[in-house]
Amino acid sequence: MEFGMIFAMGMFALSMSISPGPVNMVIIASGANHGFWQTLPFVSGATIGFTLLLVFVGFWFIGMIENYQVFFQYLTMAGSAFIIYVGYKIASSHPELIVEKGDVPNFIQGFLLQWLNAKAWIACASGAVLFSTPQTHTTLFTFIVIYFVICYLSLAAWAVLGDRVSIILNSVLRIRIFNLVMGGMLILTALYMLYLQFYTAH
Repeated sequence: MEFGMIFAMGMFALSMSISPGPVNMVIIASGANHGFWQTLPFVSGATIGFTLLLVFVGFWFIGMIENYQVFFQYLTMAGSAFIIYVGYKIASSHPELIVEKGDVPNFIQGFLLQWLNAKAWIACASGAVLFSTPQTHTTLFTFIVIYFVICYLSLAAWAVLGDRVSIILNSVLRIRIFNLVMGGMLILTALYMLYLQFYTAH
Protein backbone atom coordinates (compact mmCIF):
# COMPACT_ATOMS: atom_id res chain seq x y z
CA MET A 1 0.00 0.00 0.00
CA GLU A 2 1.46 3.35 -1.03
CA PHE A 3 2.38 6.02 1.48
CA GLY A 4 -0.06 8.52 -0.03
CA MET A 5 -3.00 6.23 0.73
CA ILE A 6 -1.89 5.64 4.33
CA PHE A 7 -1.33 9.37 4.81
CA ALA A 8 -4.80 10.12 3.42
CA MET A 9 -6.33 7.57 5.81
CA GLY A 10 -4.56 9.25 8.71
CA MET A 11 -5.66 12.73 7.69
CA PHE A 12 -9.25 11.60 7.22
CA ALA A 13 -9.29 9.86 10.60
CA LEU A 14 -7.69 12.83 12.35
CA SER A 15 -10.01 15.37 10.77
CA MET A 16 -13.17 13.42 11.54
CA SER A 17 -12.08 12.37 15.05
CA ILE A 18 -10.71 15.63 16.37
CA SER A 19 -13.15 18.05 14.73
CA PRO A 20 -16.01 19.22 17.01
CA GLY A 21 -19.01 16.94 17.31
CA PRO A 22 -21.43 15.59 19.93
CA VAL A 23 -18.96 13.07 21.39
CA ASN A 24 -16.12 15.60 21.48
CA MET A 25 -18.30 18.13 23.26
CA VAL A 26 -19.27 15.61 25.94
CA ILE A 27 -15.58 14.78 26.42
CA ILE A 28 -14.42 18.38 26.70
CA ALA A 29 -17.26 19.19 29.10
CA SER A 30 -16.36 16.21 31.26
CA GLY A 31 -12.68 17.07 31.11
CA ALA A 32 -13.39 20.62 32.17
CA ASN A 33 -15.60 19.56 35.07
CA HIS A 34 -14.14 16.23 36.22
CA GLY A 35 -10.60 16.01 34.86
CA PHE A 36 -8.82 13.75 32.36
CA TRP A 37 -8.75 10.45 34.27
CA GLN A 38 -12.44 10.43 35.11
CA THR A 39 -13.22 11.15 31.45
CA LEU A 40 -10.98 8.36 30.10
CA PRO A 41 -13.60 5.55 30.45
CA PHE A 42 -15.97 7.54 28.22
CA VAL A 43 -13.14 8.11 25.74
CA SER A 44 -12.42 4.36 25.68
CA GLY A 45 -16.08 3.48 25.19
CA ALA A 46 -16.49 6.02 22.39
CA THR A 47 -13.38 4.76 20.60
CA ILE A 48 -14.32 1.08 20.82
CA GLY A 49 -17.92 1.85 19.91
CA PHE A 50 -16.86 3.78 16.83
CA THR A 51 -14.39 1.09 15.75
CA LEU A 52 -17.04 -1.63 15.92
CA LEU A 53 -19.45 0.62 14.03
CA LEU A 54 -16.80 1.10 11.35
CA VAL A 55 -16.31 -2.67 11.11
CA PHE A 56 -20.06 -3.20 10.80
CA VAL A 57 -20.63 -0.50 8.22
CA GLY A 58 -17.43 -1.22 6.31
CA PHE A 59 -17.89 -4.94 5.83
CA TRP A 60 -21.64 -4.73 5.30
CA PHE A 61 -20.99 -2.05 2.72
CA ILE A 62 -18.29 -4.08 0.98
CA GLY A 63 -20.58 -7.09 0.85
CA MET A 64 -23.28 -5.06 -0.85
CA ILE A 65 -21.12 -3.60 -3.62
CA GLU A 66 -18.35 -6.15 -4.26
CA ASN A 67 -20.01 -7.17 -7.55
CA TYR A 68 -20.65 -3.61 -8.72
CA GLN A 69 -17.29 -1.89 -9.27
CA VAL A 70 -18.72 0.92 -11.42
CA PHE A 71 -21.21 1.71 -8.67
CA PHE A 72 -18.29 1.69 -6.24
CA GLN A 73 -16.50 4.34 -8.31
CA TYR A 74 -19.56 6.58 -8.34
CA LEU A 75 -19.92 6.19 -4.57
CA THR A 76 -16.27 7.12 -4.12
CA MET A 77 -16.87 10.36 -5.97
CA ALA A 78 -20.07 11.02 -4.02
CA GLY A 79 -18.29 10.32 -0.74
CA SER A 80 -15.48 12.69 -1.67
CA ALA A 81 -17.98 15.41 -2.53
CA PHE A 82 -19.71 14.99 0.81
CA ILE A 83 -16.41 15.15 2.71
CA ILE A 84 -15.54 18.37 0.89
CA TYR A 85 -18.89 19.74 2.07
CA VAL A 86 -18.21 18.63 5.66
CA GLY A 87 -14.76 20.19 5.47
CA TYR A 88 -16.26 23.46 4.28
CA LYS A 89 -18.82 23.45 7.10
CA ILE A 90 -16.10 22.87 9.69
CA ALA A 91 -13.80 25.52 8.22
CA SER A 92 -16.58 28.10 8.07
CA SER A 93 -18.20 27.27 11.40
CA HIS A 94 -18.67 29.98 14.00
CA PRO A 95 -15.67 30.04 16.37
CA GLU A 96 -17.25 29.47 19.75
CA LEU A 97 -17.12 26.78 22.37
CA ILE A 98 -19.75 26.23 25.03
CA VAL A 99 -18.99 23.91 27.91
CA GLU A 100 -21.90 22.67 29.98
CA LYS A 101 -21.77 20.98 33.35
CA GLY A 102 -23.03 17.45 33.81
CA ASP A 103 -22.45 14.05 35.44
CA VAL A 104 -19.31 12.01 34.81
CA PRO A 105 -19.94 10.07 31.55
CA ASN A 106 -19.05 6.35 31.57
CA PHE A 107 -17.81 3.65 29.17
CA ILE A 108 -21.26 2.39 28.16
CA GLN A 109 -22.49 5.90 27.44
CA GLY A 110 -19.48 6.55 25.23
CA PHE A 111 -20.03 3.28 23.36
CA LEU A 112 -23.75 3.83 22.78
CA LEU A 113 -23.40 7.49 21.87
CA GLN A 114 -21.28 6.62 18.84
CA TRP A 115 -23.96 4.27 17.51
CA LEU A 116 -26.54 7.04 17.96
CA ASN A 117 -24.29 9.76 16.55
CA ALA A 118 -25.01 10.86 12.99
CA LYS A 119 -21.46 12.15 12.61
CA ALA A 120 -20.09 8.69 13.44
CA TRP A 121 -22.31 6.99 10.85
CA ILE A 122 -21.30 9.58 8.25
CA ALA A 123 -17.62 9.09 9.05
CA CYS A 124 -17.94 5.29 8.81
CA ALA A 125 -19.90 5.33 5.56
CA SER A 126 -17.64 7.93 3.94
CA GLY A 127 -14.49 6.15 5.11
CA ALA A 128 -15.74 2.81 3.83
CA VAL A 129 -16.43 4.37 0.44
CA LEU A 130 -13.08 6.13 0.21
CA PHE A 131 -10.74 3.56 1.72
CA SER A 132 -11.85 0.11 0.64
CA THR A 133 -11.73 -1.93 -2.55
CA PRO A 134 -13.95 -4.77 -3.76
CA GLN A 135 -10.90 -6.96 -4.50
CA THR A 136 -9.35 -7.11 -1.01
CA HIS A 137 -10.15 -6.41 2.65
CA THR A 138 -6.56 -5.35 3.40
CA THR A 139 -7.21 -1.68 2.68
CA LEU A 140 -10.24 -1.57 4.97
CA PHE A 141 -8.40 -3.44 7.74
CA THR A 142 -5.57 -0.93 7.53
CA PHE A 143 -8.02 1.96 7.67
CA ILE A 144 -9.77 0.48 10.73
CA VAL A 145 -6.48 0.07 12.62
CA ILE A 146 -5.32 3.58 11.74
CA TYR A 147 -8.70 5.03 12.68
CA PHE A 148 -8.74 3.23 16.04
CA VAL A 149 -5.35 4.63 17.08
CA ILE A 150 -6.03 8.17 15.84
CA CYS A 151 -9.57 8.21 17.22
CA TYR A 152 -8.39 7.19 20.69
CA LEU A 153 -5.60 9.78 20.72
CA SER A 154 -7.88 12.50 19.33
CA LEU A 155 -10.66 11.92 21.85
CA ALA A 156 -8.11 11.73 24.66
CA ALA A 157 -6.72 15.06 23.43
CA TRP A 158 -10.20 16.58 23.82
CA ALA A 159 -10.23 15.36 27.43
CA VAL A 160 -6.88 17.06 27.99
CA LEU A 161 -8.20 20.21 26.34
CA GLY A 162 -11.19 20.11 28.64
CA ASP A 163 -8.76 20.10 31.55
CA ARG A 164 -7.13 23.22 30.06
CA VAL A 165 -10.10 24.77 28.29
CA SER A 166 -9.92 28.13 30.03
CA ILE A 167 -6.29 28.51 28.93
CA ILE A 168 -6.16 26.96 25.48
CA LEU A 169 -9.60 27.44 23.91
CA ASN A 170 -10.57 30.82 25.29
CA SER A 171 -9.47 32.63 22.15
CA VAL A 172 -11.86 33.05 19.22
CA LEU A 173 -8.86 33.36 16.90
CA ARG A 174 -7.44 30.03 18.06
CA ILE A 175 -10.74 28.24 17.57
CA ARG A 176 -11.09 29.84 14.14
CA ILE A 177 -7.62 28.65 13.10
CA PHE A 178 -8.38 25.18 14.46
CA ASN A 179 -11.60 24.96 12.43
CA LEU A 180 -9.83 26.16 9.27
CA VAL A 181 -7.04 23.60 9.65
CA MET A 182 -9.42 20.68 10.31
CA GLY A 183 -11.77 21.65 7.50
CA GLY A 184 -8.87 22.16 5.12
CA MET A 185 -7.44 18.74 5.95
CA LEU A 186 -10.77 17.09 5.13
CA ILE A 187 -11.05 18.91 1.82
CA LEU A 188 -7.47 18.04 0.79
CA THR A 189 -8.06 14.39 1.72
CA ALA A 190 -11.20 14.22 -0.43
CA LEU A 191 -9.44 15.90 -3.37
CA TYR A 192 -6.57 13.42 -3.11
CA MET A 193 -8.97 10.49 -3.18
CA LEU A 194 -10.72 11.95 -6.23
CA TYR A 195 -7.34 12.30 -7.90
CA LEU A 196 -6.55 8.64 -7.19
CA GLN A 197 -9.95 7.60 -8.53
CA PHE A 198 -9.46 9.39 -11.85
CA TYR A 199 -5.76 8.49 -12.08
CA THR A 200 -6.34 4.75 -11.66
CA ALA A 201 -9.33 4.82 -14.01
CA HIS A 202 -7.23 6.05 -16.94
